[in-house]
Amino acid sequence: MDSERNAQQRIAADLFSIGLRPGGVALVHSSLSSLGQVPGGAETVIQGLLQALGPQGTLLMPALSYEHANPAHPHFDVLRTPSNVGIIPETFRTRPGTQRSICPTHSVCGVGPLADVLLGEHHLDDTPCGPRSPYRKLPQHSGQIVFLGCGLRPNTSMHSVEEVVLPPYLFGRTIAYDVMLADGTHRTQNCRRHDFRGWEQRYDRLGRLLDGSALRYGTVMAAPVFIVETPAMWEAALAAYRSDLLYFVEPRGA
Repeated sequence: MDSERNAQQRIAADLFSIGLRPGGVALVHSSLSSLGQVPGGAETVIQGLLQALGPQGTLLMPALSYEHANPAHPHFDVLRTPSNVGIIPETFRTRPGTQRSICPTHSVCGVGPLADVLLGEHHLDDTPCGPRSPYRKLPQHSGQIVFLGCGLRPNTSMHSVEEVVLPPYLFGRTIAYDVMLADGTHRTQNCRRHDFRGWEQRYDRLGRLLDGSALRYGTVMAAPVFIVETPAMWEAALAAYRSDLLYFVEPRGA
């Protein structure tokens, strides 16, 4: 237990030193293996993040489930459909008290004072990252995105920017999903899928556009970490798209 507590404290201290704001809102993308040996595994990382944010902070993690809720299997159970983006967010999803937004493919989990505000309207969108999604709401709350050992590429929030500018590669067809809510009731939710057929996402190019006040870099244990300020990310990304709608993609296999 001492080793786990020490690891939690180290993770919290490292994040604070890089620029994570106590009391703020943070959406975390993560890779457990990048951290090295972590006593207690994913739960220790989650505890470290919660410690860094403090009781007034709100912690979010993606719970993307597009591999499980798809055109061949158009079903989404808000309590039981697993995420497909790693052990840390999946452990977070299944912890007591964690809330999950209702979106068949791009849901978000969260805990903290702003969890209801950020997650509670996602089901009103008919696209994965629309105007009521947590991804679109992040900059309204000066949210930060933490890339814990996974680099800048897995930036789901960039999809919300794409849904504003509508690059030609973005959308596929609309799917009618059977959604099971937490109370066991069912409803149909129509959601337009993202496509990206033939394109590779290159959201790491944000690193060229953001200065040191908007993009901070450091290490947590053995993992390289980036922390991005979402208002600055939106400003820079929209400017890049105005010049080139294909700025953040390249042909697959290029």
